[in-house]
Amino acid sequence: MNQPMSVMDGEECWEFLRSHEFGRLAFHLAGEVHITPINYAVHHDPETDRRTLLFRTAGGSKLLGVVMNEDVAFEVDEYADEKAASVIIRGKARKLDEHEEHKAENVPLRPWVNTLKYNVVEIDPVEISGRRFELTRPWKHMLPES
Repeated sequence: MNQPMSVMDGEECWEFLRSHEFGRLAFHLAGEVHITPINYAVHHDPETDRRTLLFRTAGGSKLLGVVMNEDVAFEVDEYADEKAASVIIRGKARKLDEHEEHKAENVPLRPWVNTLKYNVVEIDPVEISGRRFELTRPWKHMLPES
């Protein structure tokens, strides 16, 4: 039997993030913690070897939250019948100024919903961690059949 849990190294975490485009952003707003789904893309600067996450947003709670408090967490996961994986980033988010927004043009980042999202936010990781899990799910026989 394989180990039920294994730790991903940094490169595995980044590869996992590059292979997905949908995750959850946790941010502070008015003394509360909020979480919201977002689509994102990984930006890799080959000159500095720096990797960040980018997402687009309209004005609203996400943008206000990251402008008021840069500390965020971001999570992407996946699961199938017998396997699961999760990557979590803790980092600093900031709205890019108009001279930096071009970063979003060089990655596959477009709004999923037909709305205008002019603001580009970058998450600069402070910590990244990932785990893979072998699932047993012994209660699966109790779930309704689909």
